[in-house]
Amino acid sequence: MNKHSRWAIFPVLAGLTSALLTGCVSGAWSNDNSEMVIGMSDDVLATDPASGYDPGSWLLFNNVFQSLLGFPDGGTEPVPDAASKCSFTDDRSTVYRCTLKDGLQFSNGDSLTAKDVKFSFDRTLKIDDAAGPAVMFQSLKKVETPDDKTVVFRLKTPDATFPSKIASGAGSIVDSHEYNQNELRQDHAVIGSGPYKLASFDKKEAVFSINENYKGRAEVKNSGVVLKFFHGNRGALKTAVTGGKVDVAYRGLSAQDISALDAKGSNDVDVVEGSSAEVQHLVFNMDDPVAGKLSVRRAIAYLIDRGALMDKVFDGTAIPLYSIIPVGIDSHSNAFIDRYGDEPSRAQAAAALQEDGITGKVKLTLWSTPSRYGPATDEELKEIAAQLNDSGLFDAQMKSVAFGQYEKDIAAAKFGVYVKGWLPDYPDPDNFTAPFFGPGNVLDNKYVNTAITRKLIPQTAAESDRQNTRRLFGQIQDIVAQQLPILPVWQGKQYAVVRTNVEGYQYCLDNSTVFRFWELHKG
Repeated sequence: MNKHSRWAIFPVLAGLTSALLTGCVSGAWSNDNSEMVIGMSDDVLATDPASGYDPGSWLLFNNVFQSLLGFPDGGTEPVPDAASKCSFTDDRSTVYRCTLKDGLQFSNGDSLTAKDVKFSFDRTLKIDDAAGPAVMFQSLKKVETPDDKTVVFRLKTPDATFPSKIASGAGSIVDSHEYNQNELRQDHAVIGSGPYKLASFDKKEAVFSINENYKGRAEVKNSGVVLKFFHGNRGALKTAVTGGKVDVAYRGLSAQDISALDAKGSNDVDVVEGSSAEVQHLVFNMDDPVAGKLSVRRAIAYLIDRGALMDKVFDGTAIPLYSIIPVGIDSHSNAFIDRYGDEPSRAQAAAALQEDGITGKVKLTLWSTPSRYGPATDEELKEIAAQLNDSGLFDAQMKSVAFGQYEKDIAAAKFGVYVKGWLPDYPDPDNFTAPFFGPGNVLDNKYVNTAITRKLIPQTAAESDRQNTRRLFGQIQDIVAQQLPILPVWQGKQYAVVRTNVEGYQYCLDNSTVFRFWELHKG
């Protein structure tokens, strides 16, 4: 099972008004013959959807592959894409049936049938790559294909979020004639049915050309896309967009660069802000001799000054987070404000420690990794350590290790307090709770709560009307705020820096996390 899932790599991106896609005709093109050049600091770790489970890879998947369903511009409810219709056929949300559109083809001209859909899901589950999305389909029992246009998913347990899961990059459909059932494809020769084809791929860039065989919701408004990789070099990315070498800089500019560009103003570039559900938490190892004490965790919760962090470290490019479910996602509450307030309190922190007989300074190490969860992560944890030390109640320090070793040390339970970021797979409160507290806890922090895992999460999964889950998700948020296995810190804002002649970017920055190449064009 993948233990780091789609852990976010950089603080991203909240607030643009987006309209639902309207008037798009299947297979219609509004092409202004302009190629778009996009710069990104993230790497694309995989081109095979049975493996990739990182933001860069899903950006590729969402543009070259099709799923049965997709998320409309600005929307969080899935709508048909490769399918003409999909629905649960039982009252328990355990049988999900989809009918494919007529005349679907892959980019190589092969017909896309129900066989390919079944093959794609069966393959992902069979390969079960440690860095892949198979973990999202634990509830899937089997896939049936009564005919070439019908796909029936039979689930082990009720899962009303299943439509959102198959609308994500994890639901990418591959050509059963071109992919091996038992192993990952290594040659980067992608065969999909999305609006683009992957014409070439190397360490420097990925080139996307138009897929003339595409039949789906998107109306492509450019002649192709070149995605240039900057491999964490923020300065080079900033120079590229301000100097006109790229049209769009997406993911990876520092908070200071974004703020400086925004404050300075320019006739050449605009800083644009979009909605984001990316979050970051402090995670506590519940078996640790120090962090495992509730009194210590409560003291930290009373002392952390999120507002100061946002100003000093993130320069306003993130907002304080007081819940495990972020703002903009249904069922969000401010459970941590209700319990710990939104201003630091030394008196309450000291009282929490004294209740456990702790009178001396608490020695604590906050563990970080330098770039995986944002370029400012080390600086952020240094500031949190300083806040704790300024109270006189802690003797805290920050230590940072490379991500590969970081994950190994978390798995070996070597850390008491460490940082994790999360970019959702799909915009539903389930994706901010089940992965953290359900079976296969991706936090690896030894936290178990049977009320959450055996009662509340199954009840939310069985409820097809998602608004009816608000009370249950509220209970989960209250339990977590009380027991403190994690402490929410910030919610990202999603930013892009674009040349002033670029249009359509507002449809690329929303809570669905889908960066829609096809919407970008030059005015």
